Amino acid sequence: MDGNDQRVIKALGSINEVAQADWDACAGTDNPFVRYAFLSALEDSGSATDETGWIPRHLVIETPDGRVEACAPLYIKTHSYGEYIFDWGWADAYERAGGRYYPKMQCAVPFTPAPGPRILVSPDTDPALREELQKLMLAGMTRVADQLKVSSAHITFCNKDLWELGQDFGYLQRVNQQFHWHNRGYEDFDEFLSALASRKRKSIRKERKKVADIGLDIRTLGGGELEERHWDAFFQFYMSTTDKKWGQSYLHREFFSMLGERMPDSVVMVMAFDGERPVAGALNLKGADCLYGRNWGSLESHKFLHFECCYYRAIDYAIEHGLSRVEAGAQGPHKVQRGYLPAPVYSLHYIRDPGFEDAVGDFVMRERFQVEREMAAITEEYSPYRNEDDDG
Repeated sequence: MDGNDQRVIKALGSINEVAQADWDACAGTDNPFVRYAFLSALEDSGSATDETGWIPRHLVIETPDGRVEACAPLYIKTHSYGEYIFDWGWADAYERAGGRYYPKMQCAVPFTPAPGPRILVSPDTDPALREELQKLMLAGMTRVADQLKVSSAHITFCNKDLWELGQDFGYLQRVNQQFHWHNRGYEDFDEFLSALASRKRKSIRKERKKVADIGLDIRTLGGGELEERHWDAFFQFYMSTTDKKWGQSYLHREFFSMLGERMPDSVVMVMAFDGERPVAGALNLKGADCLYGRNWGSLESHKFLHFECCYYRAIDYAIEHGLSRVEAGAQGPHKVQRGYLPAPVYSLHYIRDPGFEDAVGDFVMRERFQVEREMAAITEEYSPYRNEDDDG
């Protein structure tokens, strides 16, 4: 497909069709999920492949001499599992009306509800050229969707700057919410607690004490400290949790070993041990300025252990390492009382059928209004942070 100044957009059947150095030069180092190592681990482990309904069609923009200027993780989807920006209702409505919703196109990181860049351009690129390449890719995705005759193209958990550009290229703009913790320059966890209202502060201290009284040894381990026995145990946790919650697992066992091998500096595991036997764990990935919570699992039920491993230990780590925030993944209004406040997450949606586009456009407009009202209400009415009326 020809682009501006004879640039070419190519669709690739595997991330292994582009050199790792070329992909990572575009991806940068800020967000671990768009790095070649993470995406290739998903494919090479069999977790995101044709067989699992995530058919790779990654896009790259090349100059006439073959230099990669931009890229995007793109998949043809035959279902809506593993996305976390839900469109099941859209699919049902379209198919009841006689349409065919699947296959569709998805620009995303599979199984990963973490906001980040989706059209990847080198951080060193001139801002004007960056925007030009983003626009070219946005237009290219709609053109690919039209050529393949899929129902739609979706760019989920994208950055706000791309979300703002998308409207000019026929994309509907959707807003959802997550709950993120922000580091206000705290020296330690106690200083963070001092920023909370007294009742919330006391509640968190009680929760942490009850976990401490269980007598488990909770360790925060870097990727280089993890051995295959740790990954074996964590996969058991993961399978146990997915069986209880969803009845299916997305990530194969090999993925976790590949993650530890290919990007150990990004892996942060909080694992609870009974003696030397692992009984629970929370897997995080570290970016340049953020700790991203990804997967949790446990073989034993202990009250508040989930909060300790997933939320409080993540805050401890972020403070100790000078990270500005913790993004704890999808769902979770229960995170608010533990210091995590609402944050908007953005997605773009290109719907090929004009009538269906009108219906979805009306929905996302009403949904956006509701989400923004809910975020404001939670922040104003339920924030755990102290205000002038709090007695400390």
